[in-house]
Amino acid sequence: MVRTLRRLPNPRLTGLGGGLFCTALMFVLGCLVSLLFGPWLTAYGVLFVPVSVLTAVWMRRGDLLPAPIIVPIAFAVGLVPVADSSGGTSGRLMGLFTALATQAGWLYAGTLAAGLIALVRRIRLVRRRSR
Repeated sequence: MVRTLRRLPNPRLTGLGGGLFCTALMFVLGCLVSLLFGPWLTAYGVLFVPVSVLTAVWMRRGDLLPAPIIVPIAFAVGLVPVADSSGGTSGRLMGLFTALATQAGWLYAGTLAAGLIALVRRIRLVRRRSR
C-alpha cells in the first residue's frame, strides 16, 4: 500500500501555484458539473472537498499558510458556472450568493479539511526542526 502511494505524483506547489491549481480545477469542475448535471450544487460540493485536500497536501512546507485561504476563493470562482442564473448580471450575482449560502456546509468542510491538513503538516515540520 505504501509503495502504491509513493508512486503517485507528489508535486510541491507554491502559494501562487496552489491558488492557480485549486481555482482553475474548481472552475473546470464547475463547468463540467454545469454541462453534465445543470445547476446541481451538491455534486460540485462533493468534488470540492477532495480538491481542497489535494491542494493542502501538495503545498510546499514553507507555503502552508495560504492553503485554507485559497480554497474558499476557489470554491466561489468555480461556483460561477454552476450557480443558477436567471438573466443579466444581477440574476447571476443573486444565483451566486444563493449558492454560496446554501452550499456553506461543503465550503466549510473543504476549508476545514485544508486547514487541518496544513496545521498538522506545520506541527510536524516544527517538531522535526526542533529535533
